[in-house]
Amino acid sequence: MKISFHGADRGVTGSCHRVSCGGKQILIDCGLYQGGRELAEENHEPFGFDPSTVDYLLLTHAHLDHCGRIPLLVKQGFQGEIITTAASRELAKLVMLDSAHLQEDEAEWQNRKKARHGRKGKKAQNILPLYSTLDTLNSLDYFGRTAQYDEVLTLHNGIQVTFIDAGHILGSACILLELEEDGQQRRLLFSGDLGYSHRAILRDPTPPPHADVVVMETTYGDRLHKTLQPSIEELYDAITDTFRRGGNVIIPSFALERTQEILYYLREGVEAGQLPASMQVFLDSPMAISATEIFGRHHECYDEEAIEMFSNGQDPFNLPGLHFTRETSASMALNRISGGAVIIAGSGMCTGGRVRHHLKHSLWRADCSVVFVGFAARGTPARYIVDGASQVRIFGEEIRVRAHIYTIGGFSAHADRDELLAWHRKIGNPESTFLVHGEEEAMLSFSEQLSDTKVIMPELHEEFSL
Repeated sequence: MKISFHGADRGVTGSCHRVSCGGKQILIDCGLYQGGRELAEENHEPFGFDPSTVDYLLLTHAHLDHCGRIPLLVKQGFQGEIITTAASRELAKLVMLDSAHLQEDEAEWQNRKKARHGRKGKKAQNILPLYSTLDTLNSLDYFGRTAQYDEVLTLHNGIQVTFIDAGHILGSACILLELEEDGQQRRLLFSGDLGYSHRAILRDPTPPPHADVVVMETTYGDRLHKTLQPSIEELYDAITDTFRRGGNVIIPSFALERTQEILYYLREGVEAGQLPASMQVFLDSPMAISATEIFGRHHECYDEEAIEMFSNGQDPFNLPGLHFTRETSASMALNRISGGAVIIAGSGMCTGGRVRHHLKHSLWRADCSVVFVGFAARGTPARYIVDGASQVRIFGEEIRVRAHIYTIGGFSAHADRDELLAWHRKIGNPESTFLVHGEEEAMLSFSEQLSDTKVIMPELHEEFSL
C-alpha cells in the first residue's frame, strides 16, 4: 500500500492524491491549479503518473480545484470509474463545462492577439485549450456509481470506500478508504475540504471515524474566522454605506455555495428591514444561476431550517429585486447602472468570468465597493486587491483601486483552525497526518498544534508507504 501526492502540496489548488493497493490505482480528486501564470502552467505539466493506469477516481466535491482536470485525465487515457455523490455529479458537470468554455475563449483570444502582432515561426503556432467542451462531455461517460453518505461501497477485494458529509458545499464529502493487502489493514481518511458548523443551508460536517492515516486540508490552518453574525452585519453595512455614496456593490463570488449563501442572507436582510426592499440584486453568472437551480434539487444535503423553508413553499435563495443575467448583452448593460445595485459575479478569485468587466468599470470609482467573501489564493487578482494593491491589471489595462474594499472572512466555506483541530481530535490519535491544500505557512502553523501523530507535509509527486 502506497500513497503519493500530485497536487495541492504546500499550495491551495490542484488537489490530487493517489493510493495504490492490491494492484489497483485510486485517485482522490483531480483538480485544476488556479492563480498566477506559474500555477496555470502547472496544469500543462504531466500528472506524475500514467492516467491510463488509474482504476478509480473518488471525487470529494465539485469545486474546480478538485475536479477541474478530470477532462484532461480522460483525454490522456483514463478509462476507470468516477464515483461521487449525486449533487457533486451534477455540479461537477456544470463546473467542468464552464472551465472548458473559458479555456476555449482564452485560447481564441490569445491566437487573435498573436495574429494581430504578426508573430511568425514557433510562436505563430496556435495555442490550444487545456481541454475542450468535447473532452469534458467525453469525461462524463466515466461517472459510474453514485455514493450515498455513510454507505460502504466495495471497489475491489480489500478496498472499500465510504463518503462522509463534509459540510463544505452541496454534496461535499470526506472519504474513508478501508484497505487490506498481504494481511495488512489500514484505514485512510481524506478530509477533502471541510466546512464548519452552524452555517445556513447545509448540515454541519459529520464527525469523522477512526483512521490510521489522515490526509487533511489546512486552507485556514493558521487563523480563525470572524463569527458569522458580525460578518452578516458587515455585509449589510457595506451595502448600506455604498448606496449612501451613490455607488454599486460588486461581490466576486464562487458560483457554488457561496453565491447561494449570500443570496440567503440578502433575503433575510430584506425581510428583517436591514436592507431596502427596493434593492436591485443581479446574479451575473450563468454557472451560479444553474448551480442555484441544482441546489433546489438536493434537499438531502440541507439542514432542518432550509428543509422546512422548502416544505413551506419558500425559496431561501429568492428575494424581491433579484435578477438573473444569463445573456452577455444583459451583463454588459449592468455597467450602465451608476448606483444602487448589488452585482454578484464570478469568479471568486477574479481570475476569469464576468466579474473582471465589473471590476474594470467600478474599481476606480470611490463611490463603489468590492466585497470579497471567500478565499483568495496567491497570484490571483483578488489577492492583489485584498493585499492593498494601488492598481491591478485587467484585460491588459492598469486600473486604479479607489473603491472601498471589504474582506469578510465569516462566510468562508472552509473550517478555520479551531474547527480543523476539533475535527482531527475526533479521529483518535492517527499514526500519521499528511497536511495538504494550504499555503506552507498555514501548514507549519497548524502542524505545531497537532500532537500524538506524525505530521508530514508532502512535496509534489512525493510517495510514501502505508
